[in-house]
Amino acid sequence: MPSWNADLYLQFATERTQPSIDLTARIRIEDPRRIIDLGCGPGNSTAVLRGRWPHAEIVGLDHSADMIAKARADVPSGTWEVGEIPTWTPAQKFDLVFTNAALQWVPDHATLIPHLFAQVATGGALAVQIPAHLESPVHRGILAIAEDGEWSAQMESARWLRNVGTPEFYYDLLGRDAARLDLWVTTYQHVLAGPEAIVEWIRGTGLRPFLEALTNEDQRRRFTARLLERVTAGYPRRPDGKVIFPFRRLFFVAYRA
Repeated sequence: MPSWNADLYLQFATERTQPSIDLTARIRIEDPRRIIDLGCGPGNSTAVLRGRWPHAEIVGLDHSADMIAKARADVPSGTWEVGEIPTWTPAQKFDLVFTNAALQWVPDHATLIPHLFAQVATGGALAVQIPAHLESPVHRGILAIAEDGEWSAQMESARWLRNVGTPEFYYDLLGRDAARLDLWVTTYQHVLAGPEAIVEWIRGTGLRPFLEALTNEDQRRRFTARLLERVTAGYPRRPDGKVIFPFRRLFFVAYRA
């Protein structure tokens, strides 16, 4: 798993939080008592959950101590835990198991998703949002640059981070056991200041494991500069100088009878 920087992640807080708002709005549970936000990051998605269900017991869990420290500093009264999603097994089931933009970092969804659904209490739900834009110009650019012979051998640990299935894959995992299963895909059209902003966005998430695999700052600088060249070509400026950054995300909500 890559390390995380809460301040870098929150440079695009509005855009990163919108999917959690959209996912929360689609959950059809009236009054969940216990909610967990898996991969809560700095707590922006947890705040969305708290806004809809202010009387629920809500736990935020993330493997990054930096993210949890930021969440705790902003909401000292919240319940925050450092922990790993793959091994998370609560003593008591939750009415809502919620995870926004976290599971792409966790392998073996064929095992993980049924495990998470098993932690949902009767009448509750598993609600998931996963970025699904690995075929975008920026990600294709990252993978192409990673193949450079200068550093290709160092990139093996970063290349495996492609843990996103199709809607059909998640339907097959949950369809027989869920009382109801809603799946949808949304492509957000983010308007950003320029290609540099796209690189800065991805530097806070998908680019991190590739940069961390490199051995020195000169390599990281050159890798990032080459990525900016590809992003500039792949996302042309509009007449006002800005760029449109399409970002595809997959959502599903599985309800337990």
